[in-house]
Amino acid sequence: MCFNRHALVATLCGLLALPSSAAFDPEAALRASQAVVGQTLPDYTLLDREGRPVRLSSYRGKPLLVSFIYTGCFQVCPTTTRALQSALKAAQDGLGTNQFNIVSIGFNQPADSPQALRSFAAQNGINYPNWEFLSPHASIVADLTRSFGFSHVATPAGFDHILQATLVDAQGRIYRQIYGESYSGDKLGEPLKQLITGAPVANNVSLSAILDRVRILCTVYDPVTGEYRVNNGLFLEIAGFLTFLISIIWFFINEWRTQRKSRQPLRT
Repeated sequence: MCFNRHALVATLCGLLALPSSAAFDPEAALRASQAVVGQTLPDYTLLDREGRPVRLSSYRGKPLLVSFIYTGCFQVCPTTTRALQSALKAAQDGLGTNQFNIVSIGFNQPADSPQALRSFAAQNGINYPNWEFLSPHASIVADLTRSFGFSHVATPAGFDHILQATLVDAQGRIYRQIYGESYSGDKLGEPLKQLITGAPVANNVSLSAILDRVRILCTVYDPVTGEYRVNNGLFLEIAGFLTFLISIIWFFINEWRTQRKSRQPLRT
């Protein structure tokens, strides 16, 4: 089970307001978490649920959301994973399943083996093509967690740790830390939307990719339903602007043609 000490920390760091080990410093954990924002992640190699090596650099090219868990946690980690699943489902409905990737990393080694993570994912109903569970070697856990600004301390009951999801941009830089044991769709969807739509369009981008960007830009989060929906009003505004632009262009073309004819000499 995962515990912390202060109700204030539950607001700032996303920790449960329960008694905890004196060794864990929530304020220091928050500072360490924020200190890595903007830094580029090293290229660590981990194992997926089938035991195959996966390099973090293989996820570059799309935004990446990273959470840390330990499979021996029977309360907080499953709860936060399922909350993350609900929020990501809402985000995927609006942004698309192929726009970003998610990884959950088991930091309690050697207990969080690929097999243990496979069982954890199955028990929590996680079955998404863009969501992987990764197991690091015990020798890199300290450096790996430090790179993500993730703090954890072993206790007799398990671990005290900051509850955070780390959003990484397409270039492998930490873009934002998202705190808490529960997530609303906009809490994850909005920064993901910023990363997806803020990336420059390549010269050889396909028409379908351009249309997909327009669709993403035209989605808004509905706090009532907790889901993303298409903002039809924005589509109408875009259509109105394009109609106005085409009318202006057509007007100037006609004016140019008229003036050109008026300057031509009359034939007798």
